[in-house]
Amino acid sequence: MNSRMKSVFITGTDTGVGKTVVAASLLAAARARGINAAPMKPVQTGCVTRGRRLVAPDLEFCLSAADLNPAPQERHWMCPYRFIPASSPHLAAAHAGAHIQKETIRANFRRILKKNDAVVVEGAGGVLVPIDGRQTMLDLMKHLRLPVLLVARSGLGTLNHTLLSLHELRRAKLKVLGVVLVDSRPGKAGPIEKDNLRTIEKMGGVQVLAHLPFRKRLNCRKFAPLLARIIQSLEE
Repeated sequence: MNSRMKSVFITGTDTGVGKTVVAASLLAAARARGINAAPMKPVQTGCVTRGRRLVAPDLEFCLSAADLNPAPQERHWMCPYRFIPASSPHLAAAHAGAHIQKETIRANFRRILKKNDAVVVEGAGGVLVPIDGRQTMLDLMKHLRLPVLLVARSGLGTLNHTLLSLHELRRAKLKVLGVVLVDSRPGKAGPIEKDNLRTIEKMGGVQVLAHLPFRKRLNCRKFAPLLARIIQSLEE
């Protein structure tokens, strides 16, 4: 079955909340439906050196989940800004003497889209993480003009982060598809997690489209069925 899907920007309430797992699982789900979707990680900090190359771990994780092995040029388009320090993009770029250009990212996004049906773009950190001295990840989202999926932790402390993030996304007049909650600890969801889901939907005026359980060994293909609602909302 072949169908088309809109591209999407995946952001989070913080770093380490599960954005990459959601991006990789969404790619796996899309490709299982016959959609030629590709990943993009515009800015990656915490890269590792292999020979003369800087390898972007989040991008490679997504490519593996989607069974993709693009040529070096396309890999560069998918992650044009790579930095070794595991820090905020603006600080890592400053240490490298680089300047993150939104126009370069958009041009690369368009190049990827010409070769694919859809692009799953994963941001770095949270909504207001700086990419330079003046602009944030939110400015990049506005520049790309894609619908946004917000990833958040399911447990204690998520309400403030999630509701503030939703407020900023809406203030920027971005289309918010919904929220994906991710369990960051083992164990079944308890009263706090269940109430967090209800509260986010009620006070955030948004749907929680999926809730991914904790998995010690990640298998994004097993998460793919949980993201079916998201794929359906993106299909054209």
